[in-house]
Amino acid sequence: MRGFLAAVMCLCLCLVLFLCPLYSCALPPPCDSEIYCYGDILRQVQTAKLFDDDKHFVDMKLKSAPDIILTAFHNLTHGDPNSVPPAVLRDFLHKYFDEPGKEFAPWSPPDWHDNPQFLAGIADAELRSWAEKLHHLWKSLGRKISSDALAHPEQYSQIFTPHPFVVPGGRFRELYYWDSYWVINGLLLSEMTDTARGMILNFIHLINRYGFIPNGARVYYERRSQPPFLSLMVESYYQTTNDTDFLRTALPALEQEYLFWMRNRSVAVEVKGNKHVLNRFDVQVGLPRPESYSDDLELAEGLTEDAAERLWKELHSGAESGWDFSSRWFVDGLGNNNGSLKDTRTSLLIPTDLNALLCRNERTLAHFYRTLGNESEAARYDKAVSARQEAIEAVLWDEKRGVWLDYSLVTNTSHPAFYPTNLAPVWADCYSHPSMGQKALHYLQTSGGLAFPNGVPTSLVDSGQQWDYPNAWPPLQHILIQGLSSLPSQEARELGFDLAQSWIRTNWLAYVKYEAMFEKYNVNGDGKPGGGGEYEVQLGFGWTNGVALQLLSQYGDRLTSGSNGNSFTSCLSISVSVALLCSAQTLFL
Repeated sequence: MRGFLAAVMCLCLCLVLFLCPLYSCALPPPCDSEIYCYGDILRQVQTAKLFDDDKHFVDMKLKSAPDIILTAFHNLTHGDPNSVPPAVLRDFLHKYFDEPGKEFAPWSPPDWHDNPQFLAGIADAELRSWAEKLHHLWKSLGRKISSDALAHPEQYSQIFTPHPFVVPGGRFRELYYWDSYWVINGLLLSEMTDTARGMILNFIHLINRYGFIPNGARVYYERRSQPPFLSLMVESYYQTTNDTDFLRTALPALEQEYLFWMRNRSVAVEVKGNKHVLNRFDVQVGLPRPESYSDDLELAEGLTEDAAERLWKELHSGAESGWDFSSRWFVDGLGNNNGSLKDTRTSLLIPTDLNALLCRNERTLAHFYRTLGNESEAARYDKAVSARQEAIEAVLWDEKRGVWLDYSLVTNTSHPAFYPTNLAPVWADCYSHPSMGQKALHYLQTSGGLAFPNGVPTSLVDSGQQWDYPNAWPPLQHILIQGLSSLPSQEARELGFDLAQSWIRTNWLAYVKYEAMFEKYNVNGDGKPGGGGEYEVQLGFGWTNGVALQLLSQYGDRLTSGSNGNSFTSCLSISVSVALLCSAQTLFL
């Protein structure tokens, strides 16, 4: 009998696997928690808008086991959960939930100390004093998960990680993935190698548990990732410590993460009769994001069930990109790069920056294997670099414009819009001809992206989304500046410095005004924080601090606050756009 039932179950599974590609099959929820990721409690609480931010509820701790709370809610609603008054919901939450923050225990980084060496290299006294204050911020952003969260994981949305870490700040209370690359680089400059190592070990722990790194350490993130920067975090740590034992420890997890992206986020594209494999963001989740539940539900109003599921899938994919959200991901009914947030189609685009990052990952993994004496594995990744470089140049390189562009899987054409990440292959050193770097420099100079005094905007489209004009984001500034500084021409390197000077000046002015660091800034404001999107601009801020410290370390002998009467005298008249930038800076000062 058992054998017969097993055969029937196997047959049913085979039928599901066979029929799903042919007919619409419901996508899974963001996670398996009937409280944090789907179900009547989540829907009722979030649609009642009891909190200013939907993330507040899904960060709350359960006071009892999930089944007890689910039963209590069922009894409260008498099996009809569609019309619970807000006051009753509030009482229910007070009885069965704790406020966010209970998941953490007091912790201060033991490896923090005064006067890390890089401070001595900052010539401007105002900037040096400011950098010292940024160094102090690591203590306020440090977190350690409580022992209770380890003992009772079912009562928390927090995913347990064994080592303390640094958070971005504000509503972002937990460990985040791609933010941590710039955080770790800042920690290493602050000589906090133990904290940096612990954060990397946390990510390895997450790979061992999930097979990839979730967007952040919350259960409602566990079916989407973020741009895969772990290999580069390990590279930064290794460059600082020369710890080959740690490299050997990390390598299996790096390999596993790479395989995840190649098996679950890759797509074959045919160009001129040749097939090329590249990567995209493509999350298979078909319900609203729990942390933005009411926004996603309202956005899908008027759509059919299938269309709503597709929209939510694309919003999850946009969140996986880190660019949540941007006109970059808009694809209208004709396949053009137009529309609104409702037209988000992230998975239908092949992004330049993701593929540049994976190219750099492949080169980094080849170097790691070679360092450890494994030439055969190093050669395998050398081939992967060559294949990706060929694919990037065949699919993403636009010879006429002299730059790399996102590619639409709908129209099989490039999207010509400006983004700083169009130059990501320069940062990744993933191009075959030196002339490509020079052409990309010329593209940047004539793009319109340099015509602002306080950073390079994320796009030139004012959509109201936070990853668009007029916002400038720290990681994009850093990738662009590092790419320019890697080019052989003095012209490119000086432009890199000019952009670093503008960015540091923007950050510093905002700190003088507000005594705070922000997650993003307005390219038109004199130290004005950014805005737009789903939530208010956040303070903290992990990656902003990390980028600022890196630029202060790299260019500290030249950067100026301007407070002593100095002006930006290093601007070069290398193009109309750079001339505009210099003019704007002169007015600004």
